[in-house]
Amino acid sequence: MTYFGAEDPHLGERIGILGGSFNPAHDGHIEVSLLALDKLALDKVWWMVSPQNPLKSPEGMETFQKRILLAERTAKGYPICVSTVEFEMGTQFTVDSLMELVARFPKTKFIWLMGADNLAQIHRWRDWSRIFHTLPIAVFARPTYAIQAERGKAARRFARYRVPAYRSKSLAEKKPPAWVVFKGPHNTQSATRIRHLKKAGKG
Repeated sequence: MTYFGAEDPHLGERIGILGGSFNPAHDGHIEVSLLALDKLALDKVWWMVSPQNPLKSPEGMETFQKRILLAERTAKGYPICVSTVEFEMGTQFTVDSLMELVARFPKTKFIWLMGADNLAQIHRWRDWSRIFHTLPIAVFARPTYAIQAERGKAARRFARYRVPAYRSKSLAEKKPPAWVVFKGPHNTQSATRIRHLKKAGKG
C-alpha cells in the first residue's frame, strides 16, 4: 500500500516504479522486477497499475480491481508492492504521476522502469522529455524492440546522459536525466500474448 501522510515512510529507500495496465500481470513483470532489484540495488519495486492507459483502448481491459487482485497474487512473496497510487492521485499521464510522486516523497530515490518497446515509442507520450528530467530511467531490452529503441528519438536526444550498465547500481544517486539499458534474458510472456492465448483457448 502507498501512504500519503505528512512524513515520507520510504525515506532514503531506492524504489523502482514499473507502470502499466497489468492486463494481466505475468512472469515477465516479475523477471523485470527481479532484474531491477539486483542490477539497480533497489529496496523494492512498485507496480503502478494504471486505471486506464490513455494510449490503449478500454476494449478487452479487465476492471481495475481485478487487475490489482491478479497483480497482488502474481507478486506475492516478492519485494514488490502493487500500488494504486495513480488512482489515488487522480493522474492519467505518466509524467504527471511521476512528478506527483517526487513531490510527495522528496527523500525517496525513485527509478522509472520500462521495456525497450516503451522507449521506442515514448516520444508519443505527453511531455515525454520531462519524464527523463524527473527520474532516472532503467530500460529492459525486449525481443524485436532493442535495436529500434536504441535508434529511436528518445535514445538519440538523451544519448549523452546514458549510463553504462556496469555503473547501474549508482543510477539512483544520479540527477536526471540519467538512463541505462539492460540486455539480458527475455521472458516470452507479454500481456497481449497471454490474452490472445486465452481467446484461442490455450491459456
